[in-house]
Amino acid sequence: MNHYWNKGLRTALVLTLAGTLAACGNASNPPQAGKMVDPPTAQGGSAEGNSQAGQGKQTAGERRTVYPYKVTDATGKQFVFEKAPERIASTSPSETELLFALGLGNKVVGVSDFCDYPAEAKSKPKLGSITKPNEEALLGSGAELVLTGVSMKAPTVEKLRELKVNLFQVQPKKIDDVLRNIIVMGEIFDKQNEAHQLVESMKAERDKVVQAVANVKPEERKRVFLEFSPGWTVGSGEFLSELIATAGGENIYASENGYVKLSEEKVIAANPQVILYPRNLIDDKSGKSMDQIIRERSGWEQVDAVKNGKLAGIDKDTTSRPGPRITQGLTEMAKGMYPELVK
Repeated sequence: MNHYWNKGLRTALVLTLAGTLAACGNASNPPQAGKMVDPPTAQGGSAEGNSQAGQGKQTAGERRTVYPYKVTDATGKQFVFEKAPERIASTSPSETELLFALGLGNKVVGVSDFCDYPAEAKSKPKLGSITKPNEEALLGSGAELVLTGVSMKAPTVEKLRELKVNLFQVQPKKIDDVLRNIIVMGEIFDKQNEAHQLVESMKAERDKVVQAVANVKPEERKRVFLEFSPGWTVGSGEFLSELIATAGGENIYASENGYVKLSEEKVIAANPQVILYPRNLIDDKSGKSMDQIIRERSGWEQVDAVKNGKLAGIDKDTTSRPGPRITQGLTEMAKGMYPELVK
């Protein structure tokens, strides 16, 4: 059983529906931590990573961050970095992957229990769950900056900040949000060259998929149903649904928003031509694999995807984590929909 998809991700996504850091007990933030300050204007609805003009030097050659560097996170909190943080923690698998992708693994002092990629992340001190990390472990890590993602809800964010945890949150809803976050992290940690190279490679991977399905006529776009965890699917406004659309498919739940408890009758009526599901996921209640659950549902034998054997298992992590491997997940989704077009 894969604990991240089957417990961690399901818990995180279903929750989405309902709507002394450097020294022992020291309440002050060390300057390199990126001290939180109230923004001069209300920015609660602004996109993450709204850096002020001129903060990051953009040259044709080497890109270097000019400090002090100011940036606003997804919650509207403004941070001021006097220099790149040296001790970093992450409560989100996506952000952990990004830190390692930028070459910052040696500065990571703690990760969530679900951070398992790359392999080096497994040996880092564990900080608890992705939704409510262990406060004592988090404080004890001595992290100057803690990154968190879409799974942590506002009450937990505020509580940790009250404990003087220097928490920076990202909330990507689209691939472009992920790319923007990577650039911002490159600026915060003075890893701009690495960040831009990563973004360019991800854009190229996305473009390859878009070009491969570009000639699919609107009326020929595959009707797609994604079941990311037993009984749960995704509607519009989330990156998983955008992945389906970018890969040339039509999400049969696009008329609904957010993460949705599926209706078996609606799926039968929509008659998807392709069903995507996380491969190697075993349901902890029934002990069955996802494809077995799908095939055994009453009435689903008449669904085109089941009838024609168009159930495509996709990697649980690359498609569920809005991080540096998300375009790999996009490619895998596209192969599941159009194996004759996407290689």
